Amino acid sequence: MMNTYKTHGTCCRQINFEIEDNILTKLEFVGGCTGNTQGVTKLALGKNIDEIIEKLQGINCRNNTSCPDQLAIALKKYKQQRGE
Repeated sequence: MMNTYKTHGTCCRQINFEIEDNILTKLEFVGGCTGNTQGVTKLALGKNIDEIIEKLQGINCRNNTSCPDQLAIALKKYKQQRGE
């Protein structure tokens, strides 16, 4: 099932993702810097979401956040909604 997260403070407007068994299986950034978001996508796919959160949270670009940081926030919210 595709999850959607509306980003805050970044050029990217939305992040769409799918997770199976705690592994990020699909990822799409809507908007943002194409090269950066493609790079983050290739590096994050197939990884455990806890590892992604640990590595990407707190990365700043503007407005005290970034596309990678927003992905970490989206994954943390996903875990919270599932009671993890």
